Amino acid sequence: MEIEGAYGTRLHVTEFGGTGPGILLLHGLTDHAGTWASTASWLTAYGRVVAYDARGHGTSERPDGPYTRDAYVGDAAAVIERLGLGPALVIGHSMGGLTAWQLAGRRPDLVRGIVVGDMSPVTPVDAVRGWRDWLASWPVPFASLDEVRAHFGADRPALGEVFAEVMRHDPDGWRPRAHTEHVLATVEHWAARDHRPELALVTCPALVVAGGRSDNPVPGQREAADLLPYATFALLPESGHVLHREDPAGWRAAVEPFAAVLCGRDGGRARLTSGGGSA
Repeated sequence: MEIEGAYGTRLHVTEFGGTGPGILLLHGLTDHAGTWASTASWLTAYGRVVAYDARGHGTSERPDGPYTRDAYVGDAAAVIERLGLGPALVIGHSMGGLTAWQLAGRRPDLVRGIVVGDMSPVTPVDAVRGWRDWLASWPVPFASLDEVRAHFGADRPALGEVFAEVMRHDPDGWRPRAHTEHVLATVEHWAARDHRPELALVTCPALVVAGGRSDNPVPGQREAADLLPYATFALLPESGHVLHREDPAGWRAAVEPFAAVLCGRDGGRARLTSGGGSA
């Protein structure tokens, strides 16, 4: 399915199934909607689960721009409104987590709760340079998907699969679907910023989940949970950055009870924390 997002950008939407409250899944930078398949397999018990390829990603349109925060937040709002998902539980990983809390702060009418997966509220001043250098180090084109898996998943096989899923086959080999200039334009609009003041604008329940082996500092993510007015914090100590793929069992254990309460399908067995805090 395709819908029109912000600024007329065509977005590819994946319906995972389920009925009831809307649940919107937002992937991270360079990723795609399909990364949520395993999460969606159990989330459909709690509502209608939808994901989409962000602008410039997957099979969505790759416009020259904009790749601003307004564009990404506008796309999420458009999906919720056009598909009648609101108020939705919005679950975001990395860049998707940033979009989730910004959407909740700007459009509280569209959001019933958020899950922020491994995203720091204070972003590095050298993020653009870091991403540019890292992308330049990729030995593209890859000769095969096995080479992709070996390059990205030598120590963490789950990451090899994640990156294999976002490659396209060109005549000379395999290349990432997301264009480098679009990735860097995206990072430019969140790098070297202190997003902590945005967290106080979120009035819905929130869950912050961090990876103990992620490059994103855990203390900063704990602070995010403390700054969100109605939030809890969960740590997956053995996971890296891509929580839902590196530690799917831990991710489910953290997120499923929150989703059950938010979507009214916990049988009254649990209650959300009122006020910032940790768990």
